[in-house]
Amino acid sequence: MNNVRYKKLPLIATAAVAAALMALAGCGSSSSGSSSSSSSGAFVLGALFPETGSLAYLGPAETSAFKLATKDINAAGGVLGKPITTATADVSDADHADQNTSGAQSVLSKNPSVIMGPASSSVVKNVYKSISEAKVPQISMGATSPALSGVSPYFFRTVPPDSVQGAVLGNVIAQDGVRKLAIAVFNDEYGTNLRDVVVKTAEAAGVQVVYGEKDTFDPTETNFAPLVSTIKATNPDATLVIAFDQTKQLVKEMSSQGLDTKTKMYMTDGNTADYSKDFTPGLITGATGTIPGAHPSDAFQAKLKAIQPGLSDFTYSAETYDGSILAALAAQKGGAVDGVTVQKNLAAVSGAKGGTECKTYKDCLALLKEKKEIHYVGQAGIGPFNSNGDPSKASIGVYKFSADNKPVYDHSQEGAVPKS
Repeated sequence: MNNVRYKKLPLIATAAVAAALMALAGCGSSSSGSSSSSSSGAFVLGALFPETGSLAYLGPAETSAFKLATKDINAAGGVLGKPITTATADVSDADHADQNTSGAQSVLSKNPSVIMGPASSSVVKNVYKSISEAKVPQISMGATSPALSGVSPYFFRTVPPDSVQGAVLGNVIAQDGVRKLAIAVFNDEYGTNLRDVVVKTAEAAGVQVVYGEKDTFDPTETNFAPLVSTIKATNPDATLVIAFDQTKQLVKEMSSQGLDTKTKMYMTDGNTADYSKDFTPGLITGATGTIPGAHPSDAFQAKLKAIQPGLSDFTYSAETYDGSILAALAAQKGGAVDGVTVQKNLAAVSGAKGGTECKTYKDCLALLKEKKEIHYVGQAGIGPFNSNGDPSKASIGVYKFSADNKPVYDHSQEGAVPKS
């Protein structure tokens, strides 16, 4: 996802600066595991999660998958015969740049072998340079901005760029018979990049974009009455909403002004979420949303629920789990737990060199101990990493909202990921 997901330049801090940055993080950052890869020889699985801010709803699924992966890796014997440890921090969203950087420095201070996350493209752009300069591989489970493809040899992602989701969504809109489409999109790199792909695909299929091809709204906007009034005046057949938490107020305003928020409304991974506690029953029944990645199996969902009872949103859970497993396998294959070794072996264990397919860390570990090449086939169903650090193929899930305003999986469409 793109919480748009970007700013630049934090450098590796000295010990004193790192300590100061950690203090800035306050209660928003946390870490676990006192060992470091350099001091103990143990693999340190780092992660940056959105535990606060507009993307906080993604946190439970990601943290549950992270914990499950840690459990499964250690149950199989750990990495190079030692249990792994973890180090995590809350990076919030792109509106909290100080917390983005302080969270990243907090985890970097633990000498991680890899860092999972962040899920937001904009947050990734705020932290990836400091992580890459530390020679630590970073695997985002949700940053979908096309601009991140190949941004650094240390940046990978287990989710496809928006070029895939945008094309699928544009085709879905056209196939639904929409002729006049309005787009309400926030001014965020995630939003505008995804919007551009949808527009290109939909227009090629004969859809006229009557609003939003160039227009955006401020992510901090709270009064959506003027925007909705403007959209309504264009008399659209359907509306696409590309936003995060702003969706709640925006959709309520759309409904109050008489725009169809049901079968003629579309959403993306940034807002295809559980609104059962936010909207009156039936408010968005039949609306369509898309989420990159394979739909988590019932068995996988059950394992996540065992870690966090009541979990109902599984967005990026499979991608978080698979990234964690791949990183551990890369260290095992390379025979060391430092970031450079993990980076050099990530593509190989993802199947870039072919190899025997394996579906669990335990089974893959056994093959690696036999000195065999492997192709980890995980929960997200992605293809091997390409030269840009993107999955070479991926699925996009299409969801329909039920009467209680929850997204229900409908079907998936698979697509190849462009190399550039």
